[in-house]
Amino acid sequence: MSKTLDIAATALGTTMPDATVPYATTLHVRDHCLCLHLQRAARRVARRFDEALRPVGLTNGQFSLLMSLNRPIPARLGPVAEVLAVDRTTLTAALKPLERDGLLTVTVDPEDRRGRVLALTPAGRDRLAAAVPVWRATHAEIEGWLDTGDTGQPGPDRLRADLAALS
Repeated sequence: MSKTLDIAATALGTTMPDATVPYATTLHVRDHCLCLHLQRAARRVARRFDEALRPVGLTNGQFSLLMSLNRPIPARLGPVAEVLAVDRTTLTAALKPLERDGLLTVTVDPEDRRGRVLALTPAGRDRLAAAVPVWRATHAEIEGWLDTGDTGQPGPDRLRADLAALS
């Protein structure tokens, strides 16, 4: 145990075990951990979309949020949070800059005054329309990063199927 950890453990009145995780385990996790690989891939893809969407004035998260509101009738906050796989608090925070920029509205749900209803504004629809061609081109680029492998199934379709199975 390091001297710093030993001092901290003594100060807390606890003892630290001397067991350590072998470096070989660290390498195994680095090379095989699905969670780590998914996180790294998600960050790379998100960075690429952020870069591509920057000239349109959106991040990839904002694009996804606006796209989730592109529907014939306004959406309730809860189902949108579910589609985006975020909690309501996170979604509420993400809505604020888009609402401030006039891209969407957040109103009281007439059927449940505790809830909120979200809708794109005309400016939001215009911004989304400007972003879609950028998204399509970037999406095609990223799909090109994926190999078809030996399955004969196109890499992007295989990845979508695998991700759907995990989610």
